[in-house]
Amino acid sequence: MSNNKLHETENIFSDEYPDIPKYKAFTSRNFRKISQIQDNFSERDMYEMEVVAKVLPFKANSYVVDELINWNNPRKDPIFHLTFPNRDMLLPHHFEAVEQLLKKDLDKIVFENEINKIRHELNPHPAGQSKLNIPSIDDQKLDGMQHKYDQTTLFFPAQGQTCHAYCTFCFRWPQFVRMDGLRFATSDIDNVINYIRANPQITDLLFTGGDPMVMNANRFAKYIDAVLDAKIPHLQNIRIGSKSLAYYPYMYLTENGQTVLNTFKKVTDSGLHLAFMAHFNHYVELSTPSVKEAIQRINDTGARIRTQSPVFKNINDSPEVWSRMWREQVKLGCVPYYMFIARDTGAQHYFSVTLERAWQIFREAYSEVSGLARTVRGPSMSCGPGKIQVLGVTEIQNEKIFILRFIQGRDKDWVQRPFFAKYNPDAVWIDDLQPAFGEKEFFFEEEYRNIFHATQEDYEKIEEN
Repeated sequence: MSNNKLHETENIFSDEYPDIPKYKAFTSRNFRKISQIQDNFSERDMYEMEVVAKVLPFKANSYVVDELINWNNPRKDPIFHLTFPNRDMLLPHHFEAVEQLLKKDLDKIVFENEINKIRHELNPHPAGQSKLNIPSIDDQKLDGMQHKYDQTTLFFPAQGQTCHAYCTFCFRWPQFVRMDGLRFATSDIDNVINYIRANPQITDLLFTGGDPMVMNANRFAKYIDAVLDAKIPHLQNIRIGSKSLAYYPYMYLTENGQTVLNTFKKVTDSGLHLAFMAHFNHYVELSTPSVKEAIQRINDTGARIRTQSPVFKNINDSPEVWSRMWREQVKLGCVPYYMFIARDTGAQHYFSVTLERAWQIFREAYSEVSGLARTVRGPSMSCGPGKIQVLGVTEIQNEKIFILRFIQGRDKDWVQRPFFAKYNPDAVWIDDLQPAFGEKEFFFEEEYRNIFHATQEDYEKIEEN
């Protein structure tokens, strides 16, 4: 992101409200000025943060720094790990490669090209996002959209492709680095509307990013107005995927935020359901007065907040964190929705827990909450074929196995069909599993290959035209 673009984002949050701290972003260019960093980290530590930030995006902000991180012990603090890089987030050979590049004093373009080679090794678009999820209409690819499951299509508004701060685990990290062909974004809401209108199975439109809540409230309102004015009969739900409640809840307490809330109310008054898909990774993010007030204001619009997060080593890999987080969310009027498993991209090696451990965390946390919090589903892998839930580990016919099922699938006939994998104590992703009971492959694999090849053939035809 250019400096001008960063400043443009900052200006969105500069409403003159004397009781609200002004938003300030920290990146690799200025994080050394943070007094808490100077007090707790050595020159070598800060240098290593900068090395990692050459590959993976890095941005924190004043709210995160001043109100969420425990600076008495930042090296053990979950929010610090969530927002600040450390050398272990790169594999050793990648870290060493960046160090060597820095010593060569290369031309900026040459340096970026070398960094991009490393980024491409980190599986920048997992689960077939760039190969299988891009829809088309009238032989035109819609690069600012995705459509994986029948009922839900994703819209990436160009003005919402940054965030108040960046999560170090983010599976959409390519949205924030300057790499040609890796970023999803569009300003063409007409194409979005035309595509939904042409596909009557779509009931849900998800605004995603980045974070659509970083865009100017009036711009957001124009997108929503266009969708509402289209009066698409089969569209029932508008979803907003956002980390804003955790990373800068003050935005909902400003004039710009009130305009956003008015737009939410306009959606619910129209008869559509507005689902605010909030990303909370730890109960600390629910602890400040500002986030509690912001949640209340969103709830008052008639929107419903659903919460989701992956389970991560170094951040929330304990049942106690999850049960406490779910209880607090329900208390505040939110609906626990998903526990995900860290995707196979970026710093997965640093954050991932085994599938068995993720299931144990989910099961133990689930057993400690009332039925109101048991709306949550998981642990779930959002992989190429769909959302695959780990139901448990057991033994059948003297063979230890994983029990799995689809919560969502590229073919809706796969949904809720249980299947079995050989037990692998080190597995962290579906690719680490093999079918149980002597089967050659999982029941969906042949059809998934056919879907993949058919999609590629369609795209090649569009490109030829």
